[in-house]
Amino acid sequence: MTKAILFDISGVLYIDGQPIPGAVELIMMLRQHSVPMRFVTNTSRSTSQSVFDELIRMGFDIKPEEVFTAPVAMKSLCQAKGYRPFCLIHPDLMPEFSDLDQSRPNAVIVTDAADLFNYEQLNHAFSLLMDGAVLLGIGRNRYFKSAGRLQLDAGPFIQALEYAADVKAQIIGKPDTRFFHEAVSSLNVRPDEVLMIGDDVAADVIGAIDAGLQACLVRTGKFLPQDEAEAKASNALIADSVVEAVNQAFDLDF
Repeated sequence: MTKAILFDISGVLYIDGQPIPGAVELIMMLRQHSVPMRFVTNTSRSTSQSVFDELIRMGFDIKPEEVFTAPVAMKSLCQAKGYRPFCLIHPDLMPEFSDLDQSRPNAVIVTDAADLFNYEQLNHAFSLLMDGAVLLGIGRNRYFKSAGRLQLDAGPFIQALEYAADVKAQIIGKPDTRFFHEAVSSLNVRPDEVLMIGDDVAADVIGAIDAGLQACLVRTGKFLPQDEAEAKASNALIADSVVEAVNQAFDLDF
């Protein structure tokens, strides 16, 4: 039985700044029915505050504490472990880590860094790893969709550094089981009572199922037709949109 929902954000609730038809009204209806929700994302081009502000701007009825981002989880890990990171991250995300000590780095953080994925930056990260720094990555997402086309995400660059330095990255974010369980922990339900709705078959759907959650792949955002076979093999639901996904899960007509 589904009692709570984790929503991926970009590609599921909105695309390129425009809400998916019916998504704003869906969240409002779920709120009226007191369905516990969290909005979880590996996005690494925005701070958690920016993610929240953008959702509010589009009309979504959410609360700041319901937004659960991989960068925030990454920052918490650095604080707990005493990591001083070299941040190979997007310029828009830098404020999220600005209060961390970044001198004499003993860790390398890799997110979607866009144009900062250049030889100089990547080689510096490689040198730090060869000197013993730990590698921390936000997700293994291969690509995301923006402006109507697929674009490289952080995953390929994390894997390149792993290969070059012969190290294994610690992944903070989907599909890491700990990330899902941390998001679920504040909902007061069991993992198997939570539905994860996402457009990334690997990070959202298979990751959630491996963590003991239910999952639904939506045919929006970065979805590709070939993703359906993987989703079906994992016994995930498949829906045309987030609205249909919730209707399937709750047998209701929002």
